[in-house]
Amino acid sequence: MGMTTVEKILANHSDQSKVSPGDVVVVDVDVAVFFDWMRPDVVKIFDPDKLVLLHDHQVPAPTVRAANMAKQMREFVDKFKVKNYFPVGQHGISHVLLAQEGLALPGQILANPDSHTCSSGALNCLARGMGPSEMTHILCKGKSWFIVGPTTKVNLEGELPEHVYARDIIHYIPGQYGDFAGRNLEWHGDGLPSIGMDGRLTMATISAELSAEFSLFPYDDVLEEYLKGRAKSAYEPAYPDFDAEYEAVITVDLSSLEPQVVKPGRVAWNSGSVSEVAGQKVDQAFIGSCANGRLSDFAVAAEVVKGHKVAPGVRFIVTPGSQEILKQAVRAGYVETLMEAGAVVTSSTCGACFGGHMGLLADGEVCITASTRNFKGRMGSAEAEIFMGSPATVAASAIRGVITDPRDM
Repeated sequence: MGMTTVEKILANHSDQSKVSPGDVVVVDVDVAVFFDWMRPDVVKIFDPDKLVLLHDHQVPAPTVRAANMAKQMREFVDKFKVKNYFPVGQHGISHVLLAQEGLALPGQILANPDSHTCSSGALNCLARGMGPSEMTHILCKGKSWFIVGPTTKVNLEGELPEHVYARDIIHYIPGQYGDFAGRNLEWHGDGLPSIGMDGRLTMATISAELSAEFSLFPYDDVLEEYLKGRAKSAYEPAYPDFDAEYEAVITVDLSSLEPQVVKPGRVAWNSGSVSEVAGQKVDQAFIGSCANGRLSDFAVAAEVVKGHKVAPGVRFIVTPGSQEILKQAVRAGYVETLMEAGAVVTSSTCGACFGGHMGLLADGEVCITASTRNFKGRMGSAEAEIFMGSPATVAASAIRGVITDPRDM
């Protein structure tokens, strides 16, 4: 049997001509990403041109500790003459910047000390989050290792109805099929051409909440067009063999989907139609993070809130994924529309998503979010509850003050 796309990329970066589920494979890493801090004791690195350094979790620095960590990163950049560095003012969330700047490319392997690194799988790039020890090894040696996992093929058929989004697809799947721990996802089907890059990036990012090892989209016309004039270097796309062996095949009829909401606490087996939780009072609504802080998300949110006001007692926070996205949203008038409605538009950062700053939840509060996680304590108090929905669902809920089906707006 032939290899899946995941297996092809792993084999292409190793000394093995073929890999199969269960194999351990040592690979060369094309891109290593680091954010907010660098070890000051490193004396030699494998290749400064294969590094991408930036500030994303807490920007601008909200504490002295964060400021000192950012200073250490700037010192590292100067020490090793790192070219791909995004200082404050050019900053953004790492996964957003990698796509925007053409630094995560088809057929490559990318590592980053963040669990949502699988976001770059939207670019046909094999990307995974790593722990600090493994990232230090990659920094110094340029190599890593993986246990090859089995792959599930997801066929997307048809097209999404109006006011249903890519975010709803990636919420629907864990509600129906649970998690994919130790396994990979590969996306296929005649419905793919109708899903743009912003949507694909959202789906690849939220695949981390499905516990997928890798989440990989194909190299097709949509991706080829996106990379024109954007890719920073030459690349070689990866494709599955015609006889690739998949552990399972899932088919999703996009035309049958409704807006989805993930309920608090976990993702697997915990999502359903927005109608199941409609009417739940909310204290905060948040759009942002590496999952949904892109220009199309600003556009959707602005469309929903135009002519309305945020409900009394609700905080509506919108955080762009990068400074470039923020500039585009300003030029398009989306920021003004959101602010006229009563939203707060922040600096380009992870912000409220991980409970770091700019939007923490208090005891007993309820949040509807288009960020990445709904675990207890994720966005502040462990006594708060976090629901997840699409940017349209979040914006509609901010206006009504209760979880709302965006189609009702």
